[in-house]
This record gives sequence, structure tokens and C-alpha cells, in this order.
Amino acid sequence: MNWITNYVRPTIDSFFTKREMPENLWEKCPACGTMLFHRELTDNSQVCTSCGHHMPLTPRERFAGFFDGGLFQEIQVPAPLPDPLQFRDQKKYPDRMKTAQKTTGEKEAMLVAEGEVLRTRIVAVAQDFSFMAGSMGMYVGNAIIAACQHAVDRKLPLVLFSAAGGARMQEGILSLMQMPRTTVAVDMLREAGLPYIVVLTDPTTGGVTASYAMLGDVQIAEPGALICFAGPRVIEQTIRETLPEGFQRAEYLLEHGMLDRVTPRKEQRAEIATILRMLTGQSAVVHGDLPAPPPPAPAQAE
Repeated sequence: MNWITNYVRPTIDSFFTKREMPENLWEKCPACGTMLFHRELTDNSQVCTSCGHHMPLTPRERFAGFFDGGLFQEIQVPAPLPDPLQFRDQKKYPDRMKTAQKTTGEKEAMLVAEGEVLRTRIVAVAQDFSFMAGSMGMYVGNAIIAACQHAVDRKLPLVLFSAAGGARMQEGILSLMQMPRTTVAVDMLREAGLPYIVVLTDPTTGGVTASYAMLGDVQIAEPGALICFAGPRVIEQTIRETLPEGFQRAEYLLEHGMLDRVTPRKEQRAEIATILRMLTGQSAVVHGDLPAPPPPAPAQAE
């Protein structure tokens, strides 16, 4: 053993050793199959730069791009009973919750926040489909009630981003009870004269569609979003007929009067701020950091 063996040979070998590439640098678009670099995808708000397919966003990712400067204040939601029915299928319900919490880093399927969008102060709610398919349980009901109450107290409009597979099976009838609870909460906004805008993202299905997701004063959807109560496959098997192409997708629903707008993700900030300012009688949106110019001085009579 000498300095050639101990130093020179390992140094030479290091030049020819293959560097391991991280596996998460590229992501394949599920719609067109294009391989997308992760930074490019993040900069484009998780929208495919090739075909425009809108990929899922977590609530925190969505709020980071939605609120001015990515700044928002999280609103606390009352915690419900952890396992009211002592439910168990292949796993215990608390075990499923722990797995979802560990995977997503969130404690539940909905996030409530307050912040500004183009200098327009709002309360926003977003569902996390990656948390047990964004299923609607007692926590989701509490979150919407807390958001509506906060909006009424602060006299602010409410914007909700829906993404759910329906009611949460593990909470049984208690999850279905969230449908009337959230409907009553939305009525609180109407009684206070506050706007309620819903942005339906892919997918929005089941009891969520049958309650708060379709009660907005303005209904906006992301391109290609699946919006339904029962899915297309279930309907086809029931009626034994082939459904029209694009059935229950956002564009189909827009053509048939179920939606007001289909808006790409990058345009939602400006559109929502404009609509809210119109509904609340505020001045037009000012783009950029400069304040709005002062109104012209009235002409003096000669």
C-alpha cells in the first residue's frame, strides 16, 4: 500500500464514476406524455407547457401562487372527534389518517386562509385531493363553516377551490350531514351580502358537487376538470349507453349552462379579483405595485 494506491487511484476513479440523478427531476404529463422538467412545471403552476393539461395542486402550492407574494394567514378550524364511528375496513380509520398526514404534511383535507389577491382582501378555502381523495368529513364541514363565519365577521368575500372524490366513507352518515351544514354556512354569506366564488378543479365529484361546490354566485372551472355526482363509467353501466365525448368535463358543462367560466390557472388571479371588485363595488384592479392614480380634478367653471 502506498500513496498511488491510497490517493491517486481513488482520485482517478472518482472522475469516471457515474453521478446518480434524482428520480423526481422530470414528470410525465398524463395527457400528452411529454416529459417536463420539474422547475419548468413549477414555474407554470403545474400546467403542462405542451398541451395545457392542469395537474393537481396542494392547497399550499395553490395559495403560494394565488395570494399576492404568496403571503396568507391560516385560519384555525375546530377539530372534530377523531374516530366517531370506530370505523375499520382493511385498516383502522386513525391509521389511515396518520398515513395521509405523513404523506401530505397536512392534518386534514382542507386549508382555510385570508390574504390579498391583487390588493383585494379575501378569505380562501382549498381542498387537498392527495389527502384521502379530498373526501368530505366533519373537518371539511367545520372548515367551510369557519371560513364563512370569518368572512362574515371581516366582511370579506369567499373563494373556494374544490377537489374531492365525495363524502368520507369512514365517517358514514356524519360525512353526509356536512352537505346541509355547509349549505347553511353559504347562506350566511348570502344574508350578509358577500360574494361566494367557487373554482372547480379536477376532480370534483359526489356529495361535494351536490352541496357547497355548486352554490357559488359565480362558478368557475379549470380546463378539463371532471365535475359530476356519479362518474361517467357508473352512468354508462346504469343506462347501457355510450356517453357523449367530454361528458361531465368543464367545457361540456359550460356549453350546457352549468358553469359561468372555464379559466386557465394562470389567469384565475386577475379574473377572480376583477369579479370580486365588481360585485363589491370597488375600483378596478391595479396591476403592479404602484397605487391607483388619483381621480382627475373637476373642471372649474370660468
